[in-house]
Amino acid sequence: MSSAAKDKTLILMRHSKAEEGLTKPDHDRELAARGRRDATAAGSWLREEGLVPDLVICSTAVRTRQTWEHARSGGAQAEFVEFRRSVYTGGAEGVLETIREDGGEMETVLVVGHNPTAAELTSLLCDGEGSHEAHEALAQGFVTSGLAVMRYAGDWADLDAGTCALHRFHVARG
Repeated sequence: MSSAAKDKTLILMRHSKAEEGLTKPDHDRELAARGRRDATAAGSWLREEGLVPDLVICSTAVRTRQTWEHARSGGAQAEFVEFRRSVYTGGAEGVLETIREDGGEMETVLVVGHNPTAAELTSLLCDGEGSHEAHEALAQGFVTSGLAVMRYAGDWADLDAGTCALHRFHVARG
């Protein structure tokens, strides 16, 4: 097994609670006060769990960028952060392709994105594999500030349906 094929961690995070979008384009919606608190709590949880992404792939939407910014203020860290419009526009297949292309030699990748894409991609990748408790929590809905932590053994370029196991599902509230 090559060094790139050793166990990896993929974390899909749905952005935190955003303001209602009645007065501005969806892409420009900002976090609500609760969203800022929850994103900070998500960062604290990532730090406490020892989940330090080598790469964060973040949607270009304002609310996802702010989610990662507040997670960092809560203690989350990352080696590299990339902003990809494909996480905003690409749906599950587009995000999957972005992870395949950008993952490289990284051991832990965190995607800050949107629903229903986060739920669809988690279901696609895990196909029921992993922790029963995590799947039960996820079945309640991939709510704002939800984090799906998956394990994967392979090269990111080969990431595909049914290749991950859902390890944890956590909803951060601050």
